Amino acid sequence: MEQKRPVTDWLPITKKEVEMRGWDELDVVLISGDAYVDHPAFGSAVIGRILESEGLKVGIIPQPNWRDDLRDFKKFGKPKMFFGVTSGCMDPMVNHYTAGKRRRSTDAYTPGGDAGFRPDYAGKVYTEILKKLYPDVPVLVGGIEASLRRVTHYDYWSDKLFPNFLSLSGADMLVYGMGEMPLREVVRLMKRGVPFSNLKNIKQTAVLSPRNEDLPKVKKWEDYELASHEKCQRDKKAFAANFKIIEQESNKVKARRLIQGCGDHNLIVNPPYPPMTEKEIDTSFDLPYTRQPHPKYSKRGSIPAYEMIRFSINMHRGCFGGCSFCTISAHQGKFVSSRSEESILKEVEKVTEMPDFKGYISDLGGPSANMYRMKGKVQSICDRCVAPSCIHPVICSNLDTSHKPLTNIYRKVDANPKVKKAFVGSGIRYDLLADSYNKNSDGSEDEYMEQLVTCHVSGRLKVAPEHTSDETLKVMRKPSFKHFHEFKKKYEFYNKKHGLNQPLIPYFISSHPGSTEEEMANLAAETKSMGFKLEQVQDFTPTPMTVATIIYYTGLHPYSLKPIYTARSPKEKKRQHLFFFWHKRENYQVIKDKLTSMGREDLIEKLISDKKRHNKRVILNGRHNDKVMEKYKKKKRRKKR
Repeated sequence: MEQKRPVTDWLPITKKEVEMRGWDELDVVLISGDAYVDHPAFGSAVIGRILESEGLKVGIIPQPNWRDDLRDFKKFGKPKMFFGVTSGCMDPMVNHYTAGKRRRSTDAYTPGGDAGFRPDYAGKVYTEILKKLYPDVPVLVGGIEASLRRVTHYDYWSDKLFPNFLSLSGADMLVYGMGEMPLREVVRLMKRGVPFSNLKNIKQTAVLSPRNEDLPKVKKWEDYELASHEKCQRDKKAFAANFKIIEQESNKVKARRLIQGCGDHNLIVNPPYPPMTEKEIDTSFDLPYTRQPHPKYSKRGSIPAYEMIRFSINMHRGCFGGCSFCTISAHQGKFVSSRSEESILKEVEKVTEMPDFKGYISDLGGPSANMYRMKGKVQSICDRCVAPSCIHPVICSNLDTSHKPLTNIYRKVDANPKVKKAFVGSGIRYDLLADSYNKNSDGSEDEYMEQLVTCHVSGRLKVAPEHTSDETLKVMRKPSFKHFHEFKKKYEFYNKKHGLNQPLIPYFISSHPGSTEEEMANLAAETKSMGFKLEQVQDFTPTPMTVATIIYYTGLHPYSLKPIYTARSPKEKKRQHLFFFWHKRENYQVIKDKLTSMGREDLIEKLISDKKRHNKRVILNGRHNDKVMEKYKKKKRRKKR
C-alpha cells in the first residue's frame, strides 16, 4: 500500500488542484509526454520542483490528449511567463518503435504500460498546438527529444535530414542537456523584468535569429559557423563534418557558440554551463519530491518505468565513455557530476521510510554505475581537452579512476539497519576494472570488485562489451575484447572465492557501423566458447546526435571523413542478428549455408557442429536425453501396431 498523502504534496495537474492551493493563475505550465511521477528520475518533476523552488506557481499537464478538442491544453489558461514542453524521458520515436521500425505495444511511462498516450514527435506536436492556441505566449522546449535534435539531424524513422528542433516545432527557446541551471537563469532574468524575447545569451540554450540581424555579442565567447541546413541536405560530407565540431563543443569546458543557417534564420546554440558542482546537483536531488506517481493514476495500474526505479538511487550524472552509439554524453555531458555522500544517504533514508519498502534498494548507480567521483586530476588539462572520450583509445593519464569513494558509499549504505541489500542494477564499465586496460589503477579496483560481487549483485551482473571484433570496437569507442576476458576471470575468481554462483550477462549489438556478417559469426563462436548463450542482444538503432548515426546515414566517419561499411537493409541486419541465435534449431541450416558461402567452414565446427546430434534427440526440461528418445520411438511403434 502506498502512503496516503494530501494531493497538494504534488504539483497540480488539474484546475481543481490549482484552486486548492488558492491560486487563480500559474506562472509556468509544463506539458509532458510522460505520466507525472514526482521523483528525481523523471524530468518534468525535476523541472517543476526547480521552478517551484524559484518561487513560481507551476502546473503540469501530463500526457495531454492531442486528438480531441484540445481541452487539456486549455485547462490552466495562459501562464504568466511561459509554457515548458518535453516529450518525456525517452525520445518518443525510440519509445514507440523497435530497431526494425515495428510499433511497440507498450509504453513504460504510462499507467498500466498502455501505449497510445503520446504522439510521434511529441514535443513538436505539443508545441505546434500551443503556438496555435496561445501565439503570444513563449514556448520553451527541453528534454531528450529537443536536446538531441537541437541542430540539423538525421531521423531514422523517416530516413531523412530534419532541421533543428526550433525550426521544426516553432518553439521560442530550446534548453539542451540537463536543464536546471539555464532554467534558473531564465526565471531570474524574467523576474527582473527582462522580456523573454531578449533572452538570447543564456548558456545551454538555443534560439533562432533572423539572418539579416547581427548576432548578439557576448564577451569572451568565440563563434563557429557550421555548414547550413541546406548544405547538409545537399552534401552528406558537410553534414558529417558538422558533427565532429558539435560533439567536441558539447563536451568542452570552454566551448564556442555554434551558428547554423536554416532558411531565413540563424540557429544560435550557446555554450553549455560548466558541469554542476556537488552543491548544485545536491540541490536538485534534495527537492521535496513525494517519490510517488500522482494519486490520479491509482486506478489505472502501475507505471512500469517507476516500478523499475522506485527504490533506486542515482548517485551521479554524465559519462566520459563517449561510446559511438550512446547519447548520454550528448545530453548529460562527458564530465561526471557526483552527489555528496550526505545527499545520497539522505535519499537512502527516504527510500527506507516508504511504506512498501522491503529492505532492498534496486540500484546504487548512474549512467555507468562505477564512475562516481571520477574526474580529472588537474582541471587545467581538462579545460583544454577536446577528446570525446576520457577512456578511449586509452584511459587518459589525467583521469582519477579510483573506486575508493564508491566502495565507501556502498559500505555506508549497507550499514543502514533498514537496508537488507543494496544492488547495483545499472551497468558497470568493466574496462575500468581490468588491470591490462586501466593503467591509472591505485589498487582500489580489486577491493571494489570484491565488495560488488559479495554484496551488490542481484543474481546476475550486467556488462556491455558490445562486440568481439577489435575493428568494430574501435568504431564503437570500446576497448579490445581481450580486456573482457580478463574481467571475466577476475569476476569468476571472486565468485568462487565466496562460494557464489552469479552469472555474467554481457550485452552485444548487431549491425553497428563497421560490423560485418563474418565478424558477427566470430562473435557468436567466441562467446559460445566462453560459455555464453546470448540473451541481451539488440540491433543497432540510429538515434540523433551520435557518431554511429552519422556513419549510418552518410557512410563516413565524422572524424576522418573516410567510408565505413554499415548494414542498412533489413536483410543485411537480419543476417547479422541471426548469429546471436546459433542455439535455435531452426537456424542451423541457414547459418551453415552462410558460413560455407563465406569460406568459414571452421566456424561451422565451432558454432553448430553439435546440431547434427541435437536433431536426433528430444528435449526434456531443457536437456537432451537419448534414453527418452528411445522410449518415445517404442511408444510410437506400439501405437502403429
